[in-house]
Parts: sequence; structure tokens; C-alpha cells
Amino acid sequence: MSRGRTVTVIVVAVAGILSTPVFWLMDGPDAGQLVGASVQGASGIAALVWAVLEQRSATAASASGSPSASGAASASGPVDTAVRTGAAEAGDGGVASSGVRRPGGSGGGSSRADRTGNAKATGRGSKAVTGVDHS
Repeated sequence: MSRGRTVTVIVVAVAGILSTPVFWLMDGPDAGQLVGASVQGASGIAALVWAVLEQRSATAASASGSPSASGAASASGPVDTAVRTGAAEAGDGGVASSGVRRPGGSGGGSSRADRTGNAKATGRGSKAVTGVDHS
């Protein structure tokens, strides 16, 4: 969520949190209305704080390079992911990979392969890899 949109949501939430208890407190509130307004305001503020903290922790997790299916780049490098791939086949001198291929272990970041397809190599000098290939 963009910063401007986050600020707008926070402002609207604070207005909602404050406006409802204010109506309870108009026209000489009794003890029950004071307690109700206090509980409602406190729970609204607690929910808002929780939502803001959750948003920040989600943003921090994505910036720290936690694996994601999108393969987005992180501070430490790309996150390469292969999940449920199909079969791969290579002939003479070819390479069949049904997962993630990083020749020579190139690049930073992390690689993950899960439930990859079959890889089949036939012929002289061919190679088949399922999963992560760093060679």
C-alpha cells in the first residue's frame, strides 16, 4: 500500500474511532455510557495499532528477502522459486532442468524448488537436473 493511501486509511480510522464514542458522550452521559465509550475507543485504537504494526512487519519481511513466489529481488539478491514444474528433456550435450538453474552458483539470494517435474537426459554429454542446479 502506498504511503499516501496508508495515511488516508489511518486518518479515516481515527475519525471513526473518535466519532462514535463522542456521540455516546453527548447530552450528559451516565456511567454506562462513559464506560462504553472508553471501551469502544480503546478497542478501536488497539485495532488500529495492530493493523499498522502488521503492515510494517509484512513490509519488513518482504524487504529482508523472505521467499516469495513472485521471484522479486531483495536486498541480498533474487529469490528464485520453481514449484510444480513440468518435465524437461535434453538430447546430446544438452541440459534438462525442471527446477532452478544458476550456472556456476551465480548471483546472490536464494533458490527453492518444490515438487518439480521429471528431467531426462539422453545422449553423450547431456545432463538432467530436478531441483536447484548450481553447476
